[in-house]
Amino acid sequence: MPRIHIRSFAPLSLVVLSGCASNPPARRIWVAPRVDLKQYETIGMVEFTSTSKGELASLATRRFAEAARRDQDMVRMIDIGSQKVALASVGQNRWSPESCRAIGSKHGVKTMFHGTLTISSVRPSVQVSTMFRSGGVSAQVDAELEVQMIETETGASIWSRSATATRTLGGVSAFGGKDFAFNAADPESAYGELVDALVSQVARDLQGSWQTQ
Repeated sequence: MPRIHIRSFAPLSLVVLSGCASNPPARRIWVAPRVDLKQYETIGMVEFTSTSKGELASLATRRFAEAARRDQDMVRMIDIGSQKVALASVGQNRWSPESCRAIGSKHGVKTMFHGTLTISSVRPSVQVSTMFRSGGVSAQVDAELEVQMIETETGASIWSRSATATRTLGGVSAFGGKDFAFNAADPESAYGELVDALVSQVARDLQGSWQTQ
């Protein structure tokens, strides 16, 4: 009787073992960033420009720099300042192959990041009377962030990505009519969620990820 049991289970054991061999357990592997920044040596960081007044663009610049370096080991970055400052430092007033070359030579960089934060719509959550000069409100905001990596020798864009997001922000100052400024006392708290949503999409090519196989 025991022999009958052993023989009846043996084929079943072989089937189970065969199934395990053909379907090995899933494993997680690390996938390196699609864009390797280390090959560009030292990279210049131009503060992002914005279509609105306030702290949104400068906060986005800092958050992007942090996100871009997160999975890139040791990457050298130089703060070149705002677009206006960078251009004025080489006696120029607009982006061109000549101004890019001059900025690259002055700061010793072969590439630089530059971005634009566009606010396309601001919808206050309270009605602001045009009788008041200004007032602090919260508002739903539509924003787009576009970032480029520029080759300083030619002024050509060698990488770019854009992202859009909509969030409700506090600390928005309304100046009658349709003029708004983003100048909260604590920008990280007021605008951090919007900026993080934009940066997480834009910096995706520069970051690694875990994938299941």
